[in-house]
Amino acid sequence: MVSDVHGNARDLARAGDGADALVCLGDLVLFLDYADHSRGIFPDLFGVENADRIVELRTARRFEEARELGARLWSGVGTDRAAAIEEAVRKQYAEMFAVMPTPTYATYGNVDIPMLWPEYAGPGTTVLDGERVEIEGRTFGFVGGGLRTPMRTPYEISDEEYAAKIEAVGEVDVLCTHIPPEVPELVYDTVARRFERGSRALLDAIRRTRPRYSLFGHVHQPLAPRMRIGTTECVNVGHFAGTGRPWVLEW
Repeated sequence: MVSDVHGNARDLARAGDGADALVCLGDLVLFLDYADHSRGIFPDLFGVENADRIVELRTARRFEEARELGARLWSGVGTDRAAAIEEAVRKQYAEMFAVMPTPTYATYGNVDIPMLWPEYAGPGTTVLDGERVEIEGRTFGFVGGGLRTPMRTPYEISDEEYAAKIEAVGEVDVLCTHIPPEVPELVYDTVARRFERGSRALLDAIRRTRPRYSLFGHVHQPLAPRMRIGTTECVNVGHFAGTGRPWVLEW
C-alpha cells in the first residue's frame, strides 16, 4: 500500500515485492518537493530560487502572493502553461506506470490528472474512483482526488461530488481514499504547519458503515499517523516519496 509517490519510481518498482497486490492511493506527480526544492516540475521550469520563494509563501498561507508569483513566472516563459505542464506530467506518468506490478489497484490523488491515466495504466493496473473491487476475498472501495482548497491542485472536486462517490462505494471491508477523514489529528501536517482538507462525508461513512480499515495518504507528516474511529482502524499509509517504504496490510 502506497500513497503520495511524487516521482519516486525507484522505490515504487519494489513496493509490491512479495505482496498479493499493490494498492496505490495517488499523487504520482511531483510538481514541487517541499523537502528538496530542486526536485519537481516547478524548479525544472523556473529554478530553485523561485521554488524556495513559492514554498515560503505557501507555508505562510500567503496563497494570493504565491499565485501572483506563479503568474509572473509563467508570463516570462513565453510558452503555453497547460502544454508545458502536461508534457512534464506525461514523462512522470510514463515512468511511474511502467514499474507498477501486476496486479495494481490505484486511485487518483489531488495533484494527479485523471484524463491522462488511461494512456499509461497497463492491463495489470486497475484504476478505480467511486468504485469497489474484491481483492483476495475482501471488498475494497476506492475514492480518489481531494476537496477544493486555495492551492487549486488539478483534481479537486466539490464536497457534494466527493460525498456522492463515498456513497457509491457503500459498505466495504477496506475503504481506500487519497484524503483522510476530517479529524484534526489526521489532517494536521506538522512540517507544513497547517490543516489539510479532510472529508466529513468520509468520516460519516466510517461511523455509519464501520469498515475494518480506512486507508489514506495526502498528509505527509501527520500529527497522528493512525487512530481508531469506533471499530475502524484509520491509517495514513505514509509519504512514500519520502520513506520509500510501503505500508503492509495483512489479514
